[in-house]
Amino acid sequence: MRVFITGASGWIGSAAVDELLAHGYDVTGLARSDASAQALEAKGATVLRGDLDDLASLRAGSEGADAVIHLANKHDWANPAESNRAERAAVETIGDTLVGTNRPFLLASGVAGLAQGRPSTENDPSPFSGPESPRGGTENLALDYIDRGVKSISLRFAPTVHGVGDHGFVSYIVAAAQQAGASGYIGDGAHGWAAVHRSDAATMIRLGLENAPAGSLLHAVGETSVSTKAIAEAIGAGLHLPVESVAPADAEAHFGFLGGFFGMDLAATSSLTQELLGWTPVGPTLVEDIAAGAYFEV
Repeated sequence: MRVFITGASGWIGSAAVDELLAHGYDVTGLARSDASAQALEAKGATVLRGDLDDLASLRAGSEGADAVIHLANKHDWANPAESNRAERAAVETIGDTLVGTNRPFLLASGVAGLAQGRPSTENDPSPFSGPESPRGGTENLALDYIDRGVKSISLRFAPTVHGVGDHGFVSYIVAAAQQAGASGYIGDGAHGWAAVHRSDAATMIRLGLENAPAGSLLHAVGETSVSTKAIAEAIGAGLHLPVESVAPADAEAHFGFLGGFFGMDLAATSSLTQELLGWTPVGPTLVEDIAAGAYFEV
């Protein structure tokens, strides 16, 4: 099977490329830089040069593939509207290209904001629709293509996909602790984040491609809820820093743009995904990764 992957050299995408190549797939990865292209070629993947704003490349990659896995995102924290615009345009381009083919179209989404007061599940529909929504409302946009002959599947990732080399949210929390001289958590730190190891996420992507029916909402979640206090304590131990509570009013000053996000309860389950795909997360836990030094420069 020929698989076209956007974000193929990214944190999750590069692991997905490795997983698919190891299982005999013919992978084409979108690459916007020479370094990304060289890395993909070294693995044995085919390179298609372009980026999320190059809609012609997205169209060409989708036309030549038996399945598309869309993992790229601009992640422009200073200008989220631009990220949302680019994401929606990319999904529309890929979806329009696949109309009438019944080919799989797997796209990245998240578990954040799906439920309040309890862990989100695969039965929770996304409340985000329209261009102004987070990620441009693209989960619901992609699912709309099912009636037009596209096998759309949502890959909902935990807020932290962790492992050695991760430059995501946990790395920002570590940097905030280093700058403040203390590892912080907000309030009583009882609220928690879902988490998944990068290798487990890559396996789930492959199994979703192979086994998930159209309309599936798959949760890449290995741990339902890791308390933010436990995260802060692990970071404090790793950096030999004190651990302290940060008042909600002071969260932005301590954590920067991540202050509001770290104070949210982002728990989620994946029992339905595990049952559907025969998937069992086996990688290290988030606290184990932090304790092993995955986020600390030697």
